Amino acid sequence: MTFVTQLRFPFTFDPQLLKTDLEAVLKYEWPEHYNKGAYSGNWSSIALLAPGGDSRNINAMPSEQSPLLETELLSDCPTFKRILDQFPFEKTSARLLCLEVGAEIKPHRDNCLGYEDGVFRIHIPVVTNPEVEFILAGERIVMEEGTCWYINANEEHSVANRGTENRVHFVIDGIRNAWTDELFFAQAPESSFERPPTPISAEQKEQMIAELERLGTPAAMELIRQLKGR
Repeated sequence: MTFVTQLRFPFTFDPQLLKTDLEAVLKYEWPEHYNKGAYSGNWSSIALLAPGGDSRNINAMPSEQSPLLETELLSDCPTFKRILDQFPFEKTSARLLCLEVGAEIKPHRDNCLGYEDGVFRIHIPVVTNPEVEFILAGERIVMEEGTCWYINANEEHSVANRGTENRVHFVIDGIRNAWTDELFFAQAPESSFERPPTPISAEQKEQMIAELERLGTPAAMELIRQLKGR
């Protein structure tokens, strides 16, 4: 069974409505990505859901002390808000990410961001161009404006914007539930999301548990229970 690293979902969003919302938030400050060594050129983002409701808070994870809240941007973004509301799963992040012309994100892997981990990342391209090169697990993925994708960010991936227009994606991180299982498994068999078991080090396990403890949600607590049982 082939392990699933990406899915295109069978629904789309109106690209013009997405761009209208984007225009409304261009006036705000878009902080640069904090990991300067991970990219070249300009890569910035702004939060629609963030700990404490601060649109500039693009790095921190939500916690009991600083829960995930709508930022001031959402009042100007009816389409982004409607998309968030129609996805019935617990969100841990919702951001707009802008990779400017000529910028490149170097090959990297994210930690604990695949469906097999009980969490996932969704990409909705708002503005893109044919010269964007998104490489995931050695394969180029072409994502058109308004489409909706699952990307397993545990896999090595990189992005290069070789076009003449900035690339902006609406990126949502969430926690797996029964509704998402139904959505995902309608596209591919459940077994194709199960990675062959590989041992994790005690240090890696401690890091994953610490991140989930900062969330403090029931779903995160269940994931901690499973990790401690390994």
